[in-house]
This record gives sequence, C-alpha cells and structure tokens, in this order.
Amino acid sequence: MSSNAEASSRAEVAANNGATAQGPTDGPRPAIEARGLSSGYGPQAVIREINLTVRPGEVVALLGPNGAGKTTTLLTLAGELPPLAGEVLMDGAVTKAPLHLRARKGLTFVTEEKSVFMGMSTRDNLRVAGIDVDTALELFPELAKRIDVRGGLLSGGEQQMLTLARALSRKPRVLLADELSMGLAPLIVRRLLDAVRRAADTQGTAVLLVEQHVRKALVYADRAYVMRRGRLVMEGSARDLASRIDEIESSYMSGAEGSVEGVDFLTN
Repeated sequence: MSSNAEASSRAEVAANNGATAQGPTDGPRPAIEARGLSSGYGPQAVIREINLTVRPGEVVALLGPNGAGKTTTLLTLAGELPPLAGEVLMDGAVTKAPLHLRARKGLTFVTEEKSVFMGMSTRDNLRVAGIDVDTALELFPELAKRIDVRGGLLSGGEQQMLTLARALSRKPRVLLADELSMGLAPLIVRRLLDAVRRAADTQGTAVLLVEQHVRKALVYADRAYVMRRGRLVMEGSARDLASRIDEIESSYMSGAEGSVEGVDFLTN
C-alpha cells in the first residue's frame, strides 16, 4: 500500500472522528470507549492514538492483518494492559480498573485461546462458571449431546461454543471477542456469530469483535474499524465498508505486519 493512500485513509479517519468514527452522536452513551489510546508492552507502544466507541446493542468489528495491534487493543480495553497514553471509558467514566473489576461491571473478554477446563465435563465447565446449564443449551443446543463429555474431548468448534455460551449466558454489557472464527468450519463460525449478533439485538450487549475474515465480519457488524501498524486507518458503517471490500482486502489485509508483529505476537 502506498504511503499516499495510507495517509489519505488516516485523514479520512481524522475527518470522520465525530459522528462516524465514534458512532452515532445522538445514540445512547458508549458502553466502552477509547480516547487517544496508546498501549503496548513496557515502554514499547504497539497501538497509537486509538479512538473508538461501541454502544449498547451494537456489533463493531475491528479488522486488520496479523500483528496490526488488534489483540493489544482488546487487552487494553479489558484492563489487562495499562495505557501508555489516552484513556478507556466504560459508560462514560474513565476506568483504570483491572480486568476482574471491569468484569464485575459487566465486561466479558473472550480470548483467542478457548477458555475450557479440559479435565471437566461440559456440564461442570458451565457450573464452575456459575452458568445455568439450560440457559447455555438454549444458545447452543448442539452441546446437549456432549454435556457429560470432558472439555478436552470436544472438537474445536464445540470448545468455542462452550466458551461463548459461558460468556453470553452472563448477559454481559460489553463483550470483547478475539478471533472467534480462527481455525473453525464455516458452519460453526456462522453459529458463533449468529449468537453474538443475537446478544446485541436482544440483550443490548455492546460487542467489539476482532476478526481477520473481513467479509464474514461485515455481514454481522453495524460498523467497523480497520487497523494497520497499530493505528486505525479506516472506519465506517459495515454497509459502506462492504462496498469497498476489494480495496480493504488488497490494501490492508494482505499478510502480517512487520514493525508491530514482533511484539504483538506475544498475545496472538
């Protein structure tokens, strides 16, 4: 991608930093927001000057190639990494709380690694998290036949369903989801993303979804941001970005990033 094209896209983000970049200005207050956020590992900034919002009932996709800084963004929003500059807000209030305290306020973080106790049955995985089994099975009826099977014997798709069932059964106010679709069959991915979309529509969950598969993400998202080299370089409604899908895939999604990946690889 040429430096002129990248500069133009950054200018577009800056110009739209009001209603579009931050979501509709007349809508509900953002459930989670980043303002001028920079973060990384030690003194090394991996993401820089990030401005984004997710409102209740909204699915927002964060797109970009490997190493762009997407996972670092989620870790900082979740409270696992401290900001080097800027701030994170929940419900309009600046927060510096760690993840476990943000979780008490309704934030759930689904990491790329499936959060399953391998030696426990599906049933016990739900119970130990304080989740009603029937509620989880309403989300993913496929797990009913595997309810007494140990987590380590579930397929990758079943483990991800179990992970997401635990997250969504809590009716979170904010869901941060990192690469739900990685390595999974298209039918499983559809089931997972359907559940995420339904949580936003019926429970008012604010969802920030990190995804490499641009076309798939834009089907389910309301809005999206595109990240490259630790910065947001494009943003807009899912409909608008879908109309520019070829540009996005060729200019922003081809291959892993060089300058950031060496650091961001620690969390991807």
